[in-house]
Amino acid sequence: MTRILGISALYHDSAAALVEDGLIIAAAQEERFSRKKHDPSFPVQSIQYCLDTAGCQLTDLDHIVFYDKPLLKFERLLETYMASAPRGFASFVRAMPIWLKEKLYLKSLLRRELSQMSGVSKAELPKLLFAEHHQSHAASAFFPSPFEKAAVLCLDGVGEWATSSAWLGEGNDLQPLWEIRFPHSLGLLYSAFTYYCGFKVNSGEYKLMGLAPYGEPKYADLIRKHLIDIKADGSFRLDLSYFSYVTGSTMTSSKFHQLFGGEPRSEESDVSQKEMDLARSIQVVTEEVVIKLAQSLKAETGCENICLAGGVALNCVANGKLLEAGVFNDIWIQPAAGDAGGALGAAMSGVYQHCGQPRELNGTDLQKGSYLGPEYSDDDVDKILQQRGLPAELLDDGRLMQKVAGELASDRVIGWFQGRMEFGPRALGNRSILGDPRSQQMQSVMNLKIKYRESFRPFAPSVLAENVSDYFNMDCASPYMLLVADVAKQHHLPEGDDMPAFGIERLKYQRSTLPAITHVDYSARVQTVHQETNPKYHQLISAFAEQSGVPMVINTSFNVRGEPPVCSPDDAIDCFLSTEMDTLVLGHWRLDKADMPAEAIATAKQREFELD
Repeated sequence: MTRILGISALYHDSAAALVEDGLIIAAAQEERFSRKKHDPSFPVQSIQYCLDTAGCQLTDLDHIVFYDKPLLKFERLLETYMASAPRGFASFVRAMPIWLKEKLYLKSLLRRELSQMSGVSKAELPKLLFAEHHQSHAASAFFPSPFEKAAVLCLDGVGEWATSSAWLGEGNDLQPLWEIRFPHSLGLLYSAFTYYCGFKVNSGEYKLMGLAPYGEPKYADLIRKHLIDIKADGSFRLDLSYFSYVTGSTMTSSKFHQLFGGEPRSEESDVSQKEMDLARSIQVVTEEVVIKLAQSLKAETGCENICLAGGVALNCVANGKLLEAGVFNDIWIQPAAGDAGGALGAAMSGVYQHCGQPRELNGTDLQKGSYLGPEYSDDDVDKILQQRGLPAELLDDGRLMQKVAGELASDRVIGWFQGRMEFGPRALGNRSILGDPRSQQMQSVMNLKIKYRESFRPFAPSVLAENVSDYFNMDCASPYMLLVADVAKQHHLPEGDDMPAFGIERLKYQRSTLPAITHVDYSARVQTVHQETNPKYHQLISAFAEQSGVPMVINTSFNVRGEPPVCSPDDAIDCFLSTEMDTLVLGHWRLDKADMPAEAIATAKQREFELD
């Protein structure tokens, strides 16, 4: 047996993943255990979880693989500063201490951390290997995919040098084709607009994507004319005079601000039509680059399938446009496409590229629905409920599904905690907050009273896979909620003469028979639910369909703004008690908010998280 641990850490979204003979045994982000969103620290708890799940010790591993090469990253840092000097000196001075103290000696740091957490000497530790950042992304996309051969496209902010890269995967082999290097980066271009529109870089990009449908692409030509030169093959170069991320501490320069008529929006201030139009404009440009790169890759490789990874691959609107363009027959996207997924890619790279293990396919992907995190039994939950003195009822599957389906149909909001936690940023029905997609009020209620987040944010539908084409312009699986499609025309409602063409006011108008999951441009971020990968979630939605006639529910991650998605029953109980959620289901246990002690609710409401 070949057993390999992959680690990503020390930038953002630290994680660990363990693979045995090519099978993914466990994977989790450190933030889920530490309760610190995007936690960059060494993932002690994630590693321990992976080892416990595999029933092994560190010394039982064949290799440990880190997801990037720090010396190459340091080389990029030095060359960038030298090329820009004396500009960026202040930033250079700020960056050096952490490099000289820790990151330059990363191998020693990793071995020290691993030795401390396991209690074994450094000499006893397994061999430590390093994969390149984009190699880890590419491996995370191709090796778990269902394809024997595929083109692989990785797009992110930056790794060591690469910001975009293309690969050819076949069998257990993964060969690099080309790359676009820092500072020319599609991910950083998108992040520059995230920053300028007043959202946090590395966490607010999905807010910008959600804001785009409210706007017009009126700045798209300006972006193409001044910021990015897009070639016919999709390759691009940025005009760096508009950006400050190369040597400064912000993303955009004064020249950028002059071009778009003002300083960046302040965080938490009102979002204006300008930000909506900017969001739409950069979204259009991003989609153009992604599709052109994919077309070039298709021509270069002749492959029928493509795999995607890197933070830009979480842009499910661009993914949907790529699918719609029909460049490739099929697409597979790593659910943990950001840096957390680098841990899985590093482990996979170790298995196939370092150890040369044959890759066996069985017609489906190897991601196991991305249900790769911790799980808790009914007995575990019972002990926690008793410790906390919370009343609950234990129901068998049949009674539980009927009762919860009825509550959903009655406009109650459900916290749904089942099985293994998801790996990746999306809730896929095991750590989810659920609601009725037919409800006109549900989007507002869930945004403002449950999630405590911006009112413009849309919610996604989880639909039975067998019914997806009945409700959306989609005829393929989307199990990881990484594809956007339009709500099918037959579910649209007539637009009144007074409905505005753009802007936040469109939120006030019901646009379809499924208002809670229909974005203002009639799009939806679709998750198809499959009996094979999540039978309990499939059963619940089926029970809801029997009562409502609609085979879907609203699905949003089980957390409030600034909080990582819940991991344990205790996390779920705290979130349930601190919000206006009506019901909590933990395995077969059901808790009703009306029965909860006032003191427990008051204590839970004292929780605070830094806003993202």
